[in-house]
Amino acid sequence: MGSIKIFFITIFSGLLIASGLSASNVEVTSSELINNAKEYDKKEVIYSGEVIGDIMKRDEHAWINISDGSNAIGVWIPFEETEKIGFTGQYKYKGDIVKITGIFNRACSEHGGDLDIHAKSIEIIERGYEIKRNINFYGLIAGIVLFIIAMSLSLVIYSKKL
Repeated sequence: MGSIKIFFITIFSGLLIASGLSASNVEVTSSELINNAKEYDKKEVIYSGEVIGDIMKRDEHAWINISDGSNAIGVWIPFEETEKIGFTGQYKYKGDIVKITGIFNRACSEHGGDLDIHAKSIEIIERGYEIKRNINFYGLIAGIVLFIIAMSLSLVIYSKKL
């Protein structure tokens, strides 16, 4: 009786461990993808991060860049899926946080050997927003005063040389 119990525990533990080692359908970081590219190559992965830069339309697809804070990875996505994206990260905007499910390619033959993900789906996790930037009026006034002083000194030096 005890050996049967141990047998089933061993089998169950082995199945749990083996399912955890599969690269398919696991959420990964950009560092994991870059450092373990061979392991994840041609496998389905889940990758999350901020949409940054521009959406670059190419026929029925588009390129988007997703940054997880460490690196950015190019994602090849059906163009109609990009309509879900409200904001892309730029100076004035925080981009949408998305979850991409797709096939990882360490050297994509379709795209000149680039490392990329061919997305099957995109899910918006958090909407982006406009970043409000306040002007530092004290800094602005100090800059104007320093500019006037520098111009005055330049004129004095220039007039003495003539």
